[in-house]
Amino acid sequence: MKRPKVYAHGTHAVEEAQKHAPGAVLKIFEDAKGEAVAQISLSRLVKPYEEFSASLTPTPQTLLVMLAGIEDPHNTGAIIRSAAALGAAAVLMPQEGQAPVNDTVIKVSAGMAFRIPLVSFAGYQQTLSDLRRRGFSISGLEANGEPLSGEPFEAPAVMVFGNEGAGLPGAVRPLCDRFLSIPMHPRAESLNVAAAAAVALYAWSQKHGVQ
Repeated sequence: MKRPKVYAHGTHAVEEAQKHAPGAVLKIFEDAKGEAVAQISLSRLVKPYEEFSASLTPTPQTLLVMLAGIEDPHNTGAIIRSAAALGAAAVLMPQEGQAPVNDTVIKVSAGMAFRIPLVSFAGYQQTLSDLRRRGFSISGLEANGEPLSGEPFEAPAVMVFGNEGAGLPGAVRPLCDRFLSIPMHPRAESLNVAAAAAVALYAWSQKHGVQ
């Protein structure tokens, strides 16, 4: 199946693409309003896991964000933005069952999709098992987990964020080392996944001196 064309719209997004991911820029156009539009090559922007992992050297300061079945591109873009802002090393996305990187994802990320590595992987089992062998501790975010504030994040970390409604996929749960939750006021049952990701990533950043 032929991939749909993906564009970065607006001067800011195009400048971010040219500065931080020039190899992914195929063409630059001017729209009817006179604003720049860049056509983006997804194959150059989104790296396969095998390529990314070949140069991965984990330290206790390394955080990877894994998306596990997020369907709304607005949530995907917002999480990419938070991951870039709060010190994550990459955002990992499954090849299937996940909102793909598109115009909306790029727009909502405010250009951060060009600043942080975006990584595509084929299967949860193989990918998370490989990361565990490399020393990563794998945390799934869910409502009934241990309080996020108590996690020291002393090892290289993977944070996994699940589907907006169903939460973490059944295939992912057995692969997690722990489950973490965000304590909330009793008037609220949950947060939007993008908001929850921002809170969780901020908690990690505070243990690692990210300013």
